[in-house]
Amino acid sequence: MLRKYRLQLAFRVVTAAATVWVLLADRAAFQVLLGGGFWQRLSPLHLLWFLWMGDMVLQLIPTRQIVALGSQKQFQRWYRPIPDWDAAALEAYVRKSDRGARKVLVSWVAMTIALGVLRSTEVFGTEELFLSAVFFYVSDLICVVVWCPFRTFLMKNRCCTTCRIFNWDHLMMFVPFLFIPGFYGWTLLGMAIVVVVVWEVQWHRHPERFWEGSNQALRCANCTDRLCGR
Repeated sequence: MLRKYRLQLAFRVVTAAATVWVLLADRAAFQVLLGGGFWQRLSPLHLLWFLWMGDMVLQLIPTRQIVALGSQKQFQRWYRPIPDWDAAALEAYVRKSDRGARKVLVSWVAMTIALGVLRSTEVFGTEELFLSAVFFYVSDLICVVVWCPFRTFLMKNRCCTTCRIFNWDHLMMFVPFLFIPGFYGWTLLGMAIVVVVVWEVQWHRHPERFWEGSNQALRCANCTDRLCGR
């Protein structure tokens, strides 16, 4: 899985470079982002739309061939219960994890406000906002493969496999589309919200699936993803 994610990171870097090239070579391609422009002409940006939408669909399906356990642990299929797990310890874990998640939420709301200010003052236009989303797209896998500031400074979790907010990634990526009114960005943002709602419902209904103290699959000894590199 680590090898797959490294290859995906390389692909995302190439995608970011290609997006900049499209901006320089054919600025009109970005018109598909506005209103119903999605249906009016073909653009290389359509490829990204389908890729991003497909990534989110995979997060809603219990599959381990492509998606890491950190994203899939919400499903009953991957839950390996530990006998006699400590309910009080699970409650403490939930409280700690929720505190970390709230810190991340506050930081991303601040980022969203900053993007809104840049948009309202016309420092950022449609193209810059789209490039911001692509930048977050690359940064998402940097957090998985290289180093994650959210884990280090806010969440304090052990690794990606145990991450409380693993499936928040696309919603955080697509925040810039909030300021680009159109089918392209708002459908991606809407699907990202669906993914997070499903994740949060599972978290609150079945927190035992998310904690290594009650789910053997999340323990280091049983890890098959090795995203930490060890």
